[in-house]
Amino acid sequence: MSDFSRRDFARAAAAVSAASYSRIMGANDRLQIGYIGVGNRGTQVHEAFLEHGDQVTVALCDLREDYMAHNAKISRSTPKQYKDYKKLIEDRNVEAVVVATPDHWHALMFVDACHAGKDVYVEKPLSLTVQEGRRMVEVAQQTKRVTQVGIHRRSGKFLKEAVDYIRSGELGHITVAKGWHLQNEWPVGVGTPADGESPANHKVTEAEWDQWLGPAPKVPFNQNRMYYRFRWFYNYSGGQLTNFGVHYMDMLRWALGKETPRAVTAMGGKFAIKDNREIPDTMEALWDFDGTMMVFSQYNANNAPSNAQNSEMEIRGTKGTMYLHGNRWEVVPEKNTDLPLVARSPIDRDQEKSYRPSFKTSSATPKVVKGSADTAFHARNFLDCVKSRAKCNCDILDGHRSTTATLIAGIALKTRSYLEWDGKAERFTNNAAANKWLSYQYRAPHKLG
Repeated sequence: MSDFSRRDFARAAAAVSAASYSRIMGANDRLQIGYIGVGNRGTQVHEAFLEHGDQVTVALCDLREDYMAHNAKISRSTPKQYKDYKKLIEDRNVEAVVVATPDHWHALMFVDACHAGKDVYVEKPLSLTVQEGRRMVEVAQQTKRVTQVGIHRRSGKFLKEAVDYIRSGELGHITVAKGWHLQNEWPVGVGTPADGESPANHKVTEAEWDQWLGPAPKVPFNQNRMYYRFRWFYNYSGGQLTNFGVHYMDMLRWALGKETPRAVTAMGGKFAIKDNREIPDTMEALWDFDGTMMVFSQYNANNAPSNAQNSEMEIRGTKGTMYLHGNRWEVVPEKNTDLPLVARSPIDRDQEKSYRPSFKTSSATPKVVKGSADTAFHARNFLDCVKSRAKCNCDILDGHRSTTATLIAGIALKTRSYLEWDGKAERFTNNAAANKWLSYQYRAPHKLG
């Protein structure tokens, strides 16, 4: 990896894979893909698929014509352009769909695409509510569609190696795993634009605003609620808890082979930033995974290092700690002793003095592994699985479980509760009132199929 940039590495892998596919299937046998939502993340995912020669962009859908024009230009094709996602799904030339819209649209578009016989790559977080996610799982299974949720770390080879290391037991028993979203947005944050004001470069009509809201409640237009900054508002997103937290939650579940937490709690609020956001600027969520505690920390008014290595995640075991960065992971062994903890005594200081020197470096293998989790690898896996009909690295069920864990943490935050969770029934067992947050009523005429 030292001789390649992240993008160079992805392109090299993509070129080899595409060349192999061309030799087997013929250069014209390309998966025909339609993209719904080609804003910031949608364009990034589109670019990841363009790294591979066995696909072609045949359709684009977005409310913004400038976004579609940009993506048509980079596509190296002449895709049709739609403002209504249902028209794209009805297009017989579209074989697979990529959904990269705001979160509150994921379930509707995913379900409609599956029913139309399309395989689907859907961005994370999978859904806005737990009930939506469960329905997406059911429909994918009923329609036998190949699905990939955009938790792209699942396709990073070096992270698979991290998972294998943890599962080997070298870190010992994992007691704590942490992830951080650190960004100092104080004092301005996303600002306080007045309702009704549109950005000068994009005048939003009432019809466009209504279409963007879709199943969400009708509220006055505010430019902070639309496009990139929708994540700061609960009608359209779970906030940074689901945006970033789902990556860390998924990594923990994957590494430890865990399915669902048994309890969750959270605390936080708008402590410093005076903008019109609804989500916290400071919060922590904690999950009990039956012997392992998961913590997600969101500090958006301070950007001091998270830990000794300022890593995105750390996984603490009894024999060592793994620090996970975007392009590498490192294991630092612990020191352990076979002696019992000393009972300090004023008349026997020699026993106390002998305790610390008895610690020896554990058997955990110190290690540094570099790599990439470029989205191009995740796109490659989806393309391969569409052909083979195999399960993707992050299929709909895994994506649902990881998203659900973050969504229920959001409910704990809103209800200021410690919530016990039945992962099979997908219900809270100690707070019936909290269960009402597992779904919401769509605005007419929208219905989840």
